[in-house]
Amino acid sequence: MDLSLWVTIAFIIIGFVFIIYKKKNIKNDIAFIKTNMESEEVSIKARFIVWWIVGTTAWGIVSITLIVWSFHNYYN
Repeated sequence: MDLSLWVTIAFIIIGFVFIIYKKKNIKNDIAFIKTNMESEEVSIKARFIVWWIVGTTAWGIVSITLIVWSFHNYYN
């Protein structure tokens, strides 16, 4: 197994750990937004949630690309 496969595995595992760790904070932020719609802090938390979704999507796309690239290198 070469280094690119290990980097791919580490990237995916670290990403999953981070997503699971931050998921609780995101749930709390969504609950806060639902209960305090007129608060000034809502826009900050909403912006953070949107960036978390964008980051998670980007992580998923990069993970899929790394997996495909690793299999391409491994089987050629």
